[in-house]
Amino acid sequence: ISDDEIVYKENKTKLYTFKYWKDFPISIATTRPETKLGDTGIAVNPEDIRYKKYIGKEFEGNFAGTNLKIRIVSDSSVDPEFGTGAVGITPAHSMIDYEIGEKNNLPVIQVINEYARISIDNPEFKDKKTTEARDLIIEWIRKENLLENEEEITQNIATAERTGGVVEPLPKLQWFVNVNKPIPERDNKTLKDIMRYAVQSKQINILPEYFDKTYFHWIDNLRDWCISRQIWFGHRIPVWYKGDEVYCGIEAPKENGWEQDEDTLDTWFSSGLWTFSTLGWPEKTKDLELYHPTSVLETGYDILFFWVARMILMSGYLLGTVPFKTIYLHGIVRDEKGRKISKSLDNNADPVDLGKKYGSDAVRLGLIIGTGPGNDSKISENKLKGYKNFANKIWNIARFILSTNENVEYDEKFSEYTDEDKKLIKDQSNLLLEITKEMDEYKFYLVGEKIYHYVWHTFADIIIEDSKNIFAGIDNYAILSRKQLLFHSLGFILKILHPFMPFITEEIWSLSPLNKNKTLLLVEKWPI
Repeated sequence: ISDDEIVYKENKTKLYTFKYWKDFPISIATTRPETKLGDTGIAVNPEDIRYKKYIGKEFEGNFAGTNLKIRIVSDSSVDPEFGTGAVGITPAHSMIDYEIGEKNNLPVIQVINEYARISIDNPEFKDKKTTEARDLIIEWIRKENLLENEEEITQNIATAERTGGVVEPLPKLQWFVNVNKPIPERDNKTLKDIMRYAVQSKQINILPEYFDKTYFHWIDNLRDWCISRQIWFGHRIPVWYKGDEVYCGIEAPKENGWEQDEDTLDTWFSSGLWTFSTLGWPEKTKDLELYHPTSVLETGYDILFFWVARMILMSGYLLGTVPFKTIYLHGIVRDEKGRKISKSLDNNADPVDLGKKYGSDAVRLGLIIGTGPGNDSKISENKLKGYKNFANKIWNIARFILSTNENVEYDEKFSEYTDEDKKLIKDQSNLLLEITKEMDEYKFYLVGEKIYHYVWHTFADIIIEDSKNIFAGIDNYAILSRKQLLFHSLGFILKILHPFMPFITEEIWSLSPLNKNKTLLLVEKWPI
């Protein structure tokens, strides 16, 4: 599991303060007594006068039937004011402990296996679940009169984002990408430098901009990237072993006796290649030349690090370019109660089912309107019902215009409009200027809302109702002008609505006399 796929949840637990054995000079506190079977050191602050005399010394004794060798080491990260000011170091089962252990050459002893059971050769604990072993060890500590304090505290527990299961750090042999190694063919920049520079130099713009800070913070704290996974599906690690020999390459070695690594590459390693691997790379194809970098990538902010940063890394390293020029981040779609839509909550709304019920156009509009870049949005069936009604309204508008103008031919160059109709066309031009600018600024949520209000509340409620009065009158000049205006307006509405509601607009366009060349609305030009 990637560090980025871990969710920390608050949990009530017991903090136990005790000594490993009676004549051990230092007390420690832990919430996980079962891991103490793998302790190889104690870390203290180098300035803590209570423990200075012990730094560098090693003690050996019996802890719950297991022989431990504990060396006292110093580390400035240890807070002398917290607990006893001394931290038991279990390098095999804590990332922080592992780093302290690595700095001080402490042995790594794994005591918990992949099944969350005790793995050391101690008959009292072997193959017992960690929770069961914890109770047995506390019982032993109490019996030996080693327990000094017991209190309830709140701590953060690491859980898997997808399953909610508790995550246990274990030492495993993995493949990593070094993010701090200078790359000669990239002016000795590191992968971190490549990812940072692409956004810092504004070769790539992130929308909304406040995600820049989030992006840089992630890069500053980035560890080497673990790219191997123990899952069935994915690109298999291109590494082969034969005895002590290791071979890495695109093709398998020709000689017999080589066995390929069973691990697969991290999904995000593979999908990080997407922007150019789909265009014929490593060949210098026409597609690669035309479409890389692409203009806009639209994706959720929750995969800014998983996917977006990895695509920037891969393009920068392998091609020396950025993969795209703008990243438009949308938020997370939530249910009516504000909860993230997920399988575990069983609140998933299937877009296919919703499309069948309300129409795909209504679903699209429901996801766009009211959703600014980077902001979460709520999806509800009431909202979709409203946009289904809007789709019906568009259909009725088109039916009214086409039936009213049945015997009239649309004249694109018509210029004999009444002053009132000229003003209505001017209003449409002003709206067009406004929304075109906002489309260029990726403010799709605003554009969608403005078109919705214009079509329903201005065009349907006012202009069409007014048109009925004009058609009931005897002013032929006004009637002709209004009929041409309605033709003009229908074309205008269908074109500006098409990016938002492509299905109904395409259908109406195909049936209307506006489509003289019998082309798709999809390939028509945006109005000017």
